[in-house]
Amino acid sequence: MFINWKQKEIKLKIVYYGASLCGKTTNLEFLHANIPAHARSEMVSLKTREDRTIFFDFLEIQLGEIKGLKPKFSLYTVPGQVYYVASRKLVLQGADGVVFVVDSAPERREANVEAWNNLHTNLREFGIVPENFPIVVQFNKRDLPNALPLDELRALIPCNGYPQFEAIAIQGIGVFESLRPAIKAVMLQAQKHL
Repeated sequence: MFINWKQKEIKLKIVYYGASLCGKTTNLEFLHANIPAHARSEMVSLKTREDRTIFFDFLEIQLGEIKGLKPKFSLYTVPGQVYYVASRKLVLQGADGVVFVVDSAPERREANVEAWNNLHTNLREFGIVPENFPIVVQFNKRDLPNALPLDELRALIPCNGYPQFEAIAIQGIGVFESLRPAIKAVMLQAQKHL
């Protein structure tokens, strides 16, 4: 959280976290395409030649007001590939909340667990207790014919107590539904510090 008292703005950071190709960038692309231009920035993506996120995607949106301050939400994605683990930590630093995107494909079981454990490790290294941090879990790719049952995904990713949503990000299903509670939780945290 960063407050610019002169401009009466509060900047809050939400990071989309998850394994490679789980749909983090797809979430931001849908938000960018469906939020009015006056309420969002252009989307910035740093990609490889294979169109994979190499460092992060970034989108800023403006909503409402908190105690006379205009909140601006910076939405980032982390690179999903394991060899960018240091970049994930860098992007996560200073986050006020996380949308953790779970890939419903059976072959992505281990990658989901690795990303979930990596998120928790990084939060703890920043001195944050993950159980007290705003995290929303999005079960993406629910349209896959062989999508893992939700009970099995929840057994892999111990997300009890966190808000959870099913999604088909490529169609926009569950995208706003996952972001809204993340924004609400981050705003509640911010109000405690104002």
